[in-house]
Amino acid sequence: MSKNLNALVEAAIFAALAMVLSFIPDFVNWFTPSFGAVPLVVFALRRGPKYGLLSGLLWGLMHFVLGKVYYLAFSQVLIEYILAFVSMGLAGIFHKPFQTAIRSKDTKTAIITSFLASLLAVGVRYFWHFLAGVIFWGSYAPKGMSALWYSLSVNGIAGLATLVLVLISLMLLVSAHANRIFLPK
Repeated sequence: MSKNLNALVEAAIFAALAMVLSFIPDFVNWFTPSFGAVPLVVFALRRGPKYGLLSGLLWGLMHFVLGKVYYLAFSQVLIEYILAFVSMGLAGIFHKPFQTAIRSKDTKTAIITSFLASLLAVGVRYFWHFLAGVIFWGSYAPKGMSALWYSLSVNGIAGLATLVLVLISLMLLVSAHANRIFLPK
């Protein structure tokens, strides 16, 4: 198989894995981390932004196919299921320095680079959720709470929980099996 075809197949597999992990039940309603973010960041660091963005798009589109879309307006769906999920592929911007660190067995630099990639991807994704929260979900805020504060608290907690989950996962993966996981053959 060609390298391009391998990368496309991997993009679909990682998106499917992210979707499967999305079915882990919420343990604290809206404040649950996004478990699917882990394979998306791993894949983006493995294959770069082009394929990372594609995998994020596939993950977002799978929500439609599997009926996991909360629809208020077309623009809300576009923001929360296309832009937000595609944003996870932004971690791939760091794939070259990350892979250079992996090849040179510089674990510290690889972990720092993966942390920066995660911060970018998760930060941008939850920015989109925050924006949608202010614009579309603000009417669901408890009485007396502003839409801004409501969205910041809900999406901020979920975003931080997701970031912590991704950072811990990456630290473990980079320390244990970096060559096999992050360097395509």
